[in-house]
Amino acid sequence: MMDDLAIVADNLSKRFGTTVAVDGLSLEVKRGQAYGLVGPDGAGKTTAIRLLAGLLLPASGSVQVLGTDVVRYPERIKERIGYMPQRFALYGDLTVDENLTFFARLYQVPREEWASRADRLLSFSGLHPFRHRLADNLSGGMKQKLALACTLIHRPELILLDEPTTGVDPVSRREFWQILYGLLQDGITVLVSTPYMDEAERCNMVGFIIRGRIRLAGTPAELKSGLPYRLLELRSPAISTARRVVATVPGVLDVQPFGDALHLAVSDPASAVPIVQAALEHDGVAVHSLREVAPSMEDVFFQMVRSR
Repeated sequence: MMDDLAIVADNLSKRFGTTVAVDGLSLEVKRGQAYGLVGPDGAGKTTAIRLLAGLLLPASGSVQVLGTDVVRYPERIKERIGYMPQRFALYGDLTVDENLTFFARLYQVPREEWASRADRLLSFSGLHPFRHRLADNLSGGMKQKLALACTLIHRPELILLDEPTTGVDPVSRREFWQILYGLLQDGITVLVSTPYMDEAERCNMVGFIIRGRIRLAGTPAELKSGLPYRLLELRSPAISTARRVVATVPGVLDVQPFGDALHLAVSDPASAVPIVQAALEHDGVAVHSLREVAPSMEDVFFQMVRSR
């Protein structure tokens, strides 16, 4: 079983002064899968990834990456992994090609392989037409693709990505994930931290991290099916008033905004729908639609936060 695991972390802890950044974190990541480390700002995602990459030593606990004890031998995994921090150190006064060459030399890629590897990565990431452009003149999405290409230049078995799409436009985010899917098909393991629930949906496994610890983990399907209630979606032109009204309706366990709609947690949708409709009609609130919907990862996150 251990041979199937790219990462095994057990009870990792890390403090910075009086601040507990990681508190008893444990997780397992299978080889060839995408694992999403999901949580809000300050949850400990960055510190956790730096511990897994061997850039920080834990105060306690153990971690094995690709079969290597990272606490005892942090340098042994450096050439086998790729780490892309939130603010990747691209050189703005170098072109796309020159950045790739720099990182190829940094990772001691054989000179005879530079050109072929760079050409493949540029085609893979869609950056080929921009290879002679300065990095400073790339869009935000292109910079992230170049950062990923630089991370991959030495052909790592595992890549650790710290919120790689934060601040990137939706189209570039989708293109970035298409690139990640291609990496998975090549057998590369991906651990990616993200605050975005739609990105969590794209992962094979998801771990929700709160206050430095994994509070809930599983496949997206497992996590959604584990909710202790079912969901109604309510759409109304008077959404604020509707929220106030339905919050007091018997049988409605919780109400959360979801885009331009409301999600109502109920035990039995069939019996709850007429009661909710009657309450809204009584208060003169128009209803565009009221129907049962499948839960999302955002609903899972709300439930986890409420139960803590």
